Amino acid sequence: MKIVIGKSILENILTSSQPFLEKKDTSQITSHVYLKAKNNILTIKATDYEIGLKTTTDEVKISHEGEITANGKKFLDIIRILKDADIVLEHKNNQFHITQAHSSFKLPIFSSNEFPKFPVLEEESKISIDSYTLIHSLKQISSTIDTNNPKFELNGALIDIKENNINFVSTDTRRLAIVQFKNESKKELSIIIPKKAILEIQKLFFDNIEIYYDKTYLVIHSKQYLFFTKLINGQFPQYDRIIPKEIQYNILLPKTIMIEAIKQITTISNDMKIIFHKDKIIFENLSNDNIEAKTEILHVTEFDEPFTIAVNSRYILDFLNNIDSQEFTIGLNQSNLPFILQSGNFKTIIMPIVI
Repeated sequence: MKIVIGKSILENILTSSQPFLEKKDTSQITSHVYLKAKNNILTIKATDYEIGLKTTTDEVKISHEGEITANGKKFLDIIRILKDADIVLEHKNNQFHITQAHSSFKLPIFSSNEFPKFPVLEEESKISIDSYTLIHSLKQISSTIDTNNPKFELNGALIDIKENNINFVSTDTRRLAIVQFKNESKKELSIIIPKKAILEIQKLFFDNIEIYYDKTYLVIHSKQYLFFTKLINGQFPQYDRIIPKEIQYNILLPKTIMIEAIKQITTISNDMKIIFHKDKIIFENLSNDNIEAKTEILHVTEFDEPFTIAVNSRYILDFLNNIDSQEFTIGLNQSNLPFILQSGNFKTIIMPIVI
């Protein structure tokens, strides 16, 4: 293999590939990227078996077709220090040669035949979700996905496709986030996508995409990328049971003013009380070390008597930072029962702190 490619193009591809590499054990082929030059197309793959990315570009000059592997991190480190000009990549004497002007580097290789195969899914396993719906919904619920929970299914987000709607759901057991869309589907489907994969999907896809699935993998394909992730096996909690069926008080609140008030309290404590009066809302910290933070905003509510909830302020801020509207609704029943934050088709149900 021998090719010529621009530095910026190669650097961008290798940068996108880094999260998909095995970092700890460089003796594994999964610490390498795979390169294939054929039919005027350069293909670069990276995978740690759990997730994988294939990138293609035709902005390359191929002198000799072929395939090779090289350590992905070292490869990127080399490319970053080179000048913004064309780079020659060549397989020669059982080594990977990288040259530009008077600079040259050699990297060891593994057999390209040993590089893991990417899943190939059939057309009949296609999911009809447009790219904006997928990316925006996953972004809204991603902060609510748990991390390192022994119940593996909570370390990912659920895509639950029903006959008439599609729900994107995540929970860390203290709160549950859900985005709901009307959707007509001929098949019902529930899959759980790992959090790491969700974060990478948000970085990669903006244009038209095709989505495929089977019992093991989710595959997303666009003009430039093919991405796959292993799915999480498990039974996601029955989230419908967590959503309150009736709401006694619904209050429309201003987003920006609420954020400003809450952030004042977080300088002292993340745990706070919110006290709703008839014509104002008071915010106070919950810490017991003789430090006090308190502020209030003028706002008409539905309460004749003071109504108090205690909550981790980060849960509210995560919701507010993921809505586009300037107003949102808080739905309340009793101080010790879950309450709902809602903007359009996006809801977060939060368990209050018992005081």
